Amino acid sequence: MDLAIGIDIGGTKCSVVLGQMAEGTLNFPVMEKFQTIGPCNEILDKIASYISTILNSKEYIGKGIKGIGISCGGPLDSKNGVILSPPNLPGWDNIKINEYFNKRFNLPVWLSNDADACAVAEWKFGAGKGKKNKIFLTFGTGMGAGMILDGKLYSGTNDMAGECGHIRLSRNGPAGYGKIGSFEGFCSGSGLAQLGALMAQESMQQGVVPAYISDSSQLSGITAKSIADAADAGDATAIEVYKKSGEMLGHGLSVLVDILNPEVIIIGSIFARSRNLLWPHAKKVMERECLKHSLGVCQVVSSGLGDKLGDYAAVTLALYKSGENNN
Repeated sequence: MDLAIGIDIGGTKCSVVLGQMAEGTLNFPVMEKFQTIGPCNEILDKIASYISTILNSKEYIGKGIKGIGISCGGPLDSKNGVILSPPNLPGWDNIKINEYFNKRFNLPVWLSNDADACAVAEWKFGAGKGKKNKIFLTFGTGMGAGMILDGKLYSGTNDMAGECGHIRLSRNGPAGYGKIGSFEGFCSGSGLAQLGALMAQESMQQGVVPAYISDSSQLSGITAKSIADAADAGDATAIEVYKKSGEMLGHGLSVLVDILNPEVIIIGSIFARSRNLLWPHAKKVMERECLKHSLGVCQVVSSGLGDKLGDYAAVTLALYKSGENNN
């Protein structure tokens, strides 16, 4: 039985889990979740407190925990275990997180971009199981890619591979990853909110108030979920918001398919929840834009691990990396 601790650090929440793998199945006997609100040092101390509780539990003392896997949005220096000012984590600047936890617990620590960690989790336990060439796209707070190429995790020269959210898809449009009209601008939670606000203003100027707001004072409170709920209920403006996002998703996916020739592209979070609103439009664009031979061997699917993906990701990273070190 293999045990590992996983830490998933997100833009709005954090989780600490103990993963237990036996006979190819991974489960989580210990799990804590909390908001990543407050100074970085306070959050790190809170994480450390949960880990101490796990390690001091009678049930797990002496069980040979493999190490600690940390999944976090980039940019990162995974080789040296440093978080480098992620845009979704204000105040997390040059945090030597591997050193912090290694000194406190004397366990191996591995840091990885969240998209890379999710890619490994989907590869080992989810929709990419058994595939040699796969891409995982986050489509959550931001848009990033994790890639398994020829059966290995590919992170690039300095951990910057897969930052597809930075690709500019249009001269105009919502901003994401510091760039107007970027892939992340059109295909992320914050991007959808921006797009929803823009289209709501346009509709209201024509005398139509979308179902996801009651008046202009609510523009700043729009979310991807509120738009999706309205679209599922038949609101025309909300449907158009997701149509536009879906079309731009198709353009972004076409670039990835033609360059990397994957067997499967797995998309999480918002896509998994709102595939019905996005995929028909993305599919049409891909059928028009992709090389036929490349598209013919590639499936686009929702995350196989669903809402549990974040819990799987960091733990799977630790198990994967500990296995590499033992080879």
